[in-house]
Amino acid sequence: MDHASVSRIRTGLTLLLAAVTLAAATPAAVGATSPVPSPAHGAADPDGTRRTGSAWLPYWGDTEEAFQDALQHADQLHTVSPFWYEASAATVKSHPGAGSIRMIDGLHEAGIKVVPTVTETLAADEMADLMHDPERRTAHVDALMELVQSRAYDGLDLDYERMAVTGDSAARDRVRTGYNALAKDLCARLHARGKQCVITVMARARGNGKAFDYEELGKVADRIRIMGYDLHWAGGEAGPLSATDWYEDFLRYATDTIPRNRIEVSFPGYGWDWTTGVKARAHHLTWKEADALRRQEGVGYHFDDASGTPYFTYQKGGRTHEVWYQDARGVRAHMPLLEKYGVQGTGLWALGFEDPDTWAALRGE
Repeated sequence: MDHASVSRIRTGLTLLLAAVTLAAATPAAVGATSPVPSPAHGAADPDGTRRTGSAWLPYWGDTEEAFQDALQHADQLHTVSPFWYEASAATVKSHPGAGSIRMIDGLHEAGIKVVPTVTETLAADEMADLMHDPERRTAHVDALMELVQSRAYDGLDLDYERMAVTGDSAARDRVRTGYNALAKDLCARLHARGKQCVITVMARARGNGKAFDYEELGKVADRIRIMGYDLHWAGGEAGPLSATDWYEDFLRYATDTIPRNRIEVSFPGYGWDWTTGVKARAHHLTWKEADALRRQEGVGYHFDDASGTPYFTYQKGGRTHEVWYQDARGVRAHMPLLEKYGVQGTGLWALGFEDPDTWAALRGE
């Protein structure tokens, strides 16, 4: 048989295979609006590992340590979200180090998807106006799509918090409905390109998180990441960042409104240092910094069984400091709540912050 005949046969087989592939793919592709299936939530990878976790990688601090932390625990991580971008009306700003090809390639080589996080700068009123204006909303989504195509990214994580804590209740009502429209548009366009759409939300419990419509967002996003922290925050009174009964509250609501396999609960690897009697914001501490401070001040380790979090107090400059944070023991206290509500997805804020034993706690050990 001559080369021309072999070439014709190969060409015919190639066309036949393409036709079969297209026919199989077309019914699911035409008019598809459902999220792209994710390998997360307990699905076994080809190497036999079970990756149920995601984690954020901060752009400040020791980013190399955070990167190596991800690689060291790749067998548990399906996704890493570098905290690299900030969106305004129709532009996206890069933080220092954003788009590092070395890190993107390194995470991919470890079998980890790279889904960078985008925050927003606009307050509730401005953001609501933008999202309810089809033309401005499209421009905003265009900027996000340009970003996701700028590198070998696997999707985007929207962590839009400022709009959820500013303005009055009426503004946040408009934010909620507008965000539904924005998420629907963005997720559809991401899915059309085979990219993941992840939405990070505040816990819906005790009057908080009302700017996020769990039910509608859960219909369009691949994953809804619930921030299981800042029950007490830097600008408020001292107290635990998370608590067992609080987890019960928001997990009950979340699992009533979002498919369980799309939920991730993110645990804190940090804490806050409040100064008693002072209205200034609390000082942020990673677990490593909190533990080092406790040892430096020579104070004992205390664990609050009611909340499931550690704490300690110390004296400085004639004032009492109260530190609440989270460690592996606390994560172990809260993991049974995820099991109770059938949630396998976990997250961590943030890489390089955490008690090293947290990884075993997230495995249920």
